[in-house]
Amino acid sequence: MPETRVITFGCRLNAFESELIERAATAAGLRDAVIVNTCAVTAEAERQARQAIRRARRNDPEAIIFVTGCAAEIAPERYAALPEVDRVLGNREKLLPQTYLPADTPSLPSPASGGAPGQPPARAGVPGVEWGSEGRSPAYLQVQQGCDHRCTFCVIPYGRGPSRSVPIEAIADQARRLAAAGCPEIVLTGVDLTAYGVDLPGRPTLGEMVGCLLAEIPEIGRLRLSSLDPAEIDADFWRLLGVERRLMPHLHLSLQSGDDLILKRMKRRHSRADAIAVARRARDLRPEMALGADLIAGFPTETEDAFCRSLDLVAECGLAFVHVFPYSVRPGTPAARMPQLPHQIVTERAARLRSAAGAALAAELSSRVVSETEVLIERPGTGRAEFYAAVGFTAPEPPGTVRRMRIVGSSAGSLVGVPAQ
Repeated sequence: MPETRVITFGCRLNAFESELIERAATAAGLRDAVIVNTCAVTAEAERQARQAIRRARRNDPEAIIFVTGCAAEIAPERYAALPEVDRVLGNREKLLPQTYLPADTPSLPSPASGGAPGQPPARAGVPGVEWGSEGRSPAYLQVQQGCDHRCTFCVIPYGRGPSRSVPIEAIADQARRLAAAGCPEIVLTGVDLTAYGVDLPGRPTLGEMVGCLLAEIPEIGRLRLSSLDPAEIDADFWRLLGVERRLMPHLHLSLQSGDDLILKRMKRRHSRADAIAVARRARDLRPEMALGADLIAGFPTETEDAFCRSLDLVAECGLAFVHVFPYSVRPGTPAARMPQLPHQIVTERAARLRSAAGAALAAELSSRVVSETEVLIERPGTGRAEFYAAVGFTAPEPPGTVRRMRIVGSSAGSLVGVPAQ
């Protein structure tokens, strides 16, 4: 009987959760099924998910099709109405093995990690599943879930709920397990990572948690973080960034715009000057630092001058790894009620922003040629530098190892490396 297949859309956290979905479905013995893990960030992501659902049904008429993820959480009736869909799952139940059992099957026994079957999570870690991705390189470790902020363009808080943090002790236990299993790099993930700890006793900060992991688990070789809000980076994190070499010299910032008026209309909590100051501070602490960012093109009321300030921010902050999002109307959000720009202008500005981002990446990669860096081998012929850039090579290096390489060139958005002698 055919195996279960998981199709993923959206963010790194969704990709991580798809691993847990596959693990849960396997534990339940699910076969001949397709699970579509949707994203609600843009209308395009939802369109692609619907397209994937229709294609899955055409390719396998007998398969059970599940739809889950943020888009399904926010509008379950929309996906339940699709004739190809058999079941719609919420973001919590999608991670539990008992979700994938036939209706007449007794529940699986609760595993040793704790939690009653079907019990919703009190925090980001879900009872009944493991929430670190052991066995892959790098390993993802979810430390936070949900968001308490209400940016005017975003529906993610409705799909993920309020901010919930995993207690430091539980994170340390899982990180210790990942390190002991030989994972060379751990990536801490969350919806609003810099909000870590606001819901925990004593309100520990992200920096405190990271410092605890690095102090208590010397086996951690490389630690990397997913997207950070420039308005919330705490003093402990800044101190660690300057002194702890196991903390990778790469930050991805949730900037969204380079114009102060647009940032206010987005209900962001930082200014253009704040973004530039964060970039400068990071490089002052670690000159080898590489920066990435999320930027939205064509937000409602964005003038050409306002857009150009976002365009200029790429160079001013030295943003090498930019995720460009054409603004997408999300029904029910405040931004959906603002004066919208013509679709053609949004598309054209996104293309210009991507062009600037491509040039910035090329310049960043060129500046790294003739340097040396530790490369995490992710698969044969491909690895990831400490500063996040992809590195291609021809040497027979085994995946999951870290190899020092000399950078000898760059090509098509990645670096070319050879083992250092």
